[in-house]
Parts: sequence; structure tokens; C-alpha cells
Amino acid sequence: MTRLNSLPTNLKKRLEQKALLKIISGLSNFEKRSVEMVARAAGKGGADLIDVACDPSLVELAIKASGLPICVSAVDPKLFPPAIEAGASIMEIGNFDSFYPKGRFFDAKEVFDLALQTKKLMKNVFLSVTIPHILSLDLQAQLALELADIGVDLIQTEGGTSAKPLSAGSLGLIEKASPTLAAVHTISQAFKQNECMVPVLCASGMSSVTLPMAIASGASGVGVGSVVNKLTDDISMLAVVRTLRESFLPIDNFTKAQNFYS
Repeated sequence: MTRLNSLPTNLKKRLEQKALLKIISGLSNFEKRSVEMVARAAGKGGADLIDVACDPSLVELAIKASGLPICVSAVDPKLFPPAIEAGASIMEIGNFDSFYPKGRFFDAKEVFDLALQTKKLMKNVFLSVTIPHILSLDLQAQLALELADIGVDLIQTEGGTSAKPLSAGSLGLIEKASPTLAAVHTISQAFKQNECMVPVLCASGMSSVTLPMAIASGASGVGVGSVVNKLTDDISMLAVVRTLRESFLPIDNFTKAQNFYS
């Protein structure tokens, strides 16, 4: 993947280490104060990437507040060029969670066509595409492979907002993350069988409890939104981001131990 080399060095390294932490302010969140708070907490808390709505002013704001690379999310390819010009490093189609309550759903063909349009418009920019969780797992894997074939650089999963946890505490967090975890595992296995090297990001419904599960399921990182962006003060946001970052430590230590004994 030549476009992987176009990413900022630390971002590329985190993907290769399977330790990328992306904080999501929200595809439909255009409130500058909210985006600034999320960006500031992400920068101070040890995140690697911030995902903001596809708006040049939000890109500039998030860069200034965090000092981190920016991913811009949209479902309209025409919105990407101005945001990339403003300094964003990654374009993302999706995620689609905010559309489902409005009765707006995306099928495999529409997502594939959006990816094609985006690549024609911005062929040299790193592109991430979310796989709609409303598709069956086998169709999610098939779409992911088709997107990889046309040069999509990163695949993202979703599903947390539609999950209906029955339990409280840690068990409830696992239940909430189960759709996106299942998608990561299924897509990662399909990629492995087809010798596809495109990384997968696990997003939607994630928490510090389920973050290690995502990496164990084959993800190269996680995207976390509501557990951060629904908070209303800087200290709480920062505490959550730091906890998420620290959740990678057992994984990092295990990897170091494997390298030592190999």
C-alpha cells in the first residue's frame, strides 16, 4: 500500500504495531466547542488520530487543539477536497451510525460506488471506508474484499449503536461491542485467506474493556466516539482517552515479549 507511506510517521507506525487509537468527534457534530474539547483531550490523552466531520474549519480547529493528524468523515465525496486542503490526512466514507435512527441505510453497492467516486476525485489520498453493519457478516467480508481490490487503504467496522446490551457493567460493554468485534474477526479472516494486507479498524460501541478484544480479533486499531464525545468537561474526556491509551499496554507488553523470545 503506497498510500500508507503518505501518512504521518507515527500514524503509520501505530497501524503497523496494531495500536492505533482514533477518537471520533462525530460525523454529524459541527459544534466547534465540542470538537475542540474532543480534539484537546485526544491530543493530551495519547490518541493517534482524530475523526471530525468533513468541514475545513473543523479540520483547522482540531489540528490546532490537538497537534494530531485528522481524518474527515462524510458520505458525499465532493466534501473531501476542501477538507484535505485544510490539512486532513485521511478521508473516510462513514461511519453510518448517525443515519440509522433517521431511517437512512447504505447498501453494499452504494458504499462501493461512493468509494469509487472518492478515489477518482482524490486518488492519491489515504481512504478509509466503513462497512455497514446492517449487511450480514459474509456480505461485509465480501464488500471489504471488493473495496480492497479497488485500492481502499483502510476498512472500518461498526455496529455498536444498534446493539441492545442486556447486562450492566463489563458484560454489557462486551454485548454492545459484539457486532463490531464479530465484523472485525470475519473481515480479518477473509483478508488473511485472500492474502490481503489492508488494515482493519474496529469502531462503534468500543470501550477500554473491549479494546483488547478488538486487537485480538484482528484489528490494527480502534475508533472510539460516544464514550468521549458525549462527555461535557475536559477532565472527564481526558481521563477516558488516557484509559483507552493504557488499555493497549498489555497488548504492547505481550508483543514485546513475543519479539524477545522469537
